[in-house]
Amino acid sequence: MTNKFAFFFILFFNIAFSQNSLPLIPQPESIEIRKGHFVLNKETVIQADVTMFEAQYLQQAIKQQTGLQLAIVAKSNVDSKIILKEMYPIDPYWSKERYNINISSKEVIITAPFNQGFFTGIQTLLQLVPIDENETFVLPCLNIFDQPKYAWRGMHLDCARHFFSVEFVKKYIDYLAMYKFNTFHWHLTDDQGWRIEIKQYPKLTEVGAWRNGSMIGHYNEQKYDDKRYGGFYTQDQIKEVVAYAKQRHITVVPEIEMPGHAVAALAAYPQYSCTGGPFEVEKQWGVLDDVFCPKEETFTFLQNILTEVIALFPSQYIHVGGDECPKTRWKSCQHCQALIKEKGLHDEHELQSYFIQRIEKFVNSKGRKIIGWDEILEGGLAPNAAVMSWRGTEGGIAAAKQKHYVVMTPGSHCYFDHYQGNPKNEPLAIGGYTPVEKVYEFNPIPKELTGEESKYILGAQANVWTEYINTPEQVEYMIFPRMLALSEVLWGTSNPEKYADFEKRMIQQFKRFDQKSINYSKAIFEITSAVMPKPGGNGVLYLLKTNQQPNGIHYTTDGTNPTAQSKIYNQPLEITKSQTITSAYFENDLAKSNVAQQSFFIHKATSQLVSLQNQPNGNYAKGGGFTLVDGIQGDKAKFGQNWLGFSGTDLIATIDLGNKQKINRLGIGLLSSPSSWIYFPQKITFQLSEDMIQFETVGTFSAEAIQKSKGQINLDCNKRNIQFVKVTVENFGTIPDGQPGAGNKAWLFADEITVE
Repeated sequence: MTNKFAFFFILFFNIAFSQNSLPLIPQPESIEIRKGHFVLNKETVIQADVTMFEAQYLQQAIKQQTGLQLAIVAKSNVDSKIILKEMYPIDPYWSKERYNINISSKEVIITAPFNQGFFTGIQTLLQLVPIDENETFVLPCLNIFDQPKYAWRGMHLDCARHFFSVEFVKKYIDYLAMYKFNTFHWHLTDDQGWRIEIKQYPKLTEVGAWRNGSMIGHYNEQKYDDKRYGGFYTQDQIKEVVAYAKQRHITVVPEIEMPGHAVAALAAYPQYSCTGGPFEVEKQWGVLDDVFCPKEETFTFLQNILTEVIALFPSQYIHVGGDECPKTRWKSCQHCQALIKEKGLHDEHELQSYFIQRIEKFVNSKGRKIIGWDEILEGGLAPNAAVMSWRGTEGGIAAAKQKHYVVMTPGSHCYFDHYQGNPKNEPLAIGGYTPVEKVYEFNPIPKELTGEESKYILGAQANVWTEYINTPEQVEYMIFPRMLALSEVLWGTSNPEKYADFEKRMIQQFKRFDQKSINYSKAIFEITSAVMPKPGGNGVLYLLKTNQQPNGIHYTTDGTNPTAQSKIYNQPLEITKSQTITSAYFENDLAKSNVAQQSFFIHKATSQLVSLQNQPNGNYAKGGGFTLVDGIQGDKAKFGQNWLGFSGTDLIATIDLGNKQKINRLGIGLLSSPSSWIYFPQKITFQLSEDMIQFETVGTFSAEAIQKSKGQINLDCNKRNIQFVKVTVENFGTIPDGQPGAGNKAWLFADEITVE
């Protein structure tokens, strides 16, 4: 009976693999599937150097995954074996992560020139082993050739805003290893906490590692608790993590923030500020004015810190931050102004460049290089510095054209603290909207670069900022499954045109997550929606979509939660009156997705033609002018979508109502989130016209009135024979000193313009 079961299991397995692509992520460079199969069972052995870490890792991983305890032997004559075979001769130009896997009916051979290749090959092999409770596991016969495209395949973790244990940091490194990432960017210092022991300066952890409370809720709410919070890593713990990562061929790049994001350090040693303090470790998220003062004793302080850091981390690069450094204190500091004059600098931006170049010279003297956020370009880039481009790709493009190495990490695609599903159904996040599909479409090499300039793109990474992420489980939720999409992008085998194939392979990985008790997002099953103008106006068309079974969506129109017996969605819904649509995705009568709910407010401008004098920023332009009249009002608490965003420009919108009619009320929604550089406008003006030539101003609102209304502006009026409505919203302008984003152009976020 057992033999019969095994036969049918193997037969089914071969049919399955002939019909579906292998569930591998990242997709290997080359796969050739052959006839036949290899049987993995308790008789199988691992043939390798018994002292080799990679062999021991494979042994342990197979035991955890299958329960099988395979022996490691130097030589074997058994029929079933996994062989780790060194590739020889070695071409010096080969990637250290190159490997081949050849599976025949009797053996699995992983061939590689270096241990890194064995390790990446093992990750592929483990994905081929089914997740099941059996004594026999069947693998298809095949040949795989594989190597990565990018040298820097990174994941970042902010342990300053919220602290994570050594145990979880190791688990995080294991997650990186599973999907062939090779760089762990460890954010260790910020305004809200100093997390690394520095023996010469014990107050950095005695004082700087602890704050007397934290923000709760969203930044806009400005609420705090009074719970003492903190933690830090001892140097022995740092060494432990670095060694753990090294075994898994992952480089740990530490980040020590300077000259900004320094309040935790200044709380411990206020003498290195411009004012002398006193300071407290910050409770508030965002950007703070107090930064390191560029005086000689400060450089000595930072160089001594970096000496200890460099001794702990063998990475080629040391990350020095360099981002979001307000110049407020420097502008009023006598020392800073004298230094600008002494060094012949033009302004405080060049003073920051001077600061970074001083630090770079020291780091270079230790045989290392610096990397910093793209603000280090301001005032002139340090001679040997690499740039991490986060404010879009422009900084990376500029650096590559100057022949500096670049790691791309734009917020548009690589910020995993953004929402990944409908914000209404997600845990509180900082904002933004970055679903799996958007990550998968990312190309680290901008089209603006030539082939020669593209060589300076080392790769990319995702950033996990933890202001709103305070538990290991939430970190897992935010990175899985998005990091799988980035892993394939960075391996170099992604193809946005074949996203559906990637998604199928990704869903097959969920069983692996379940086995490892990983708390992953299921937003992939979520119903996505789109709104289109209804021909002739008087409403909108509401389109629902799932990437799963097409008839699995059920919905209601009365606001109640749908069941498997609710209406089946099979065509766009016509929304001609204000109402709430609630929907969910079902398989076998069981709900697989979260419940999605969308309320519509239908008014006279809904679906009418909107002309914009200035176009919104490309990252916040979904729907264009139609977004302002689509019947959906933006959620002020969760602004991941449904808002138009303008960077430094005004919103000037003209709506054609299609015919002359009576207008009783006008309205518009605005957003304020200073931590994200989004500010209420200076002024709003409403105008009406019969002919698009002569406009009558019917109402204006000052900055104070907008602030008082919390951004929801309504204007009562009683006008007849009006066809055109013009709304002018004047951008806040340049952000002043003392505010988050000081010196930069403010963002203006607006949503539904209502006409009743």
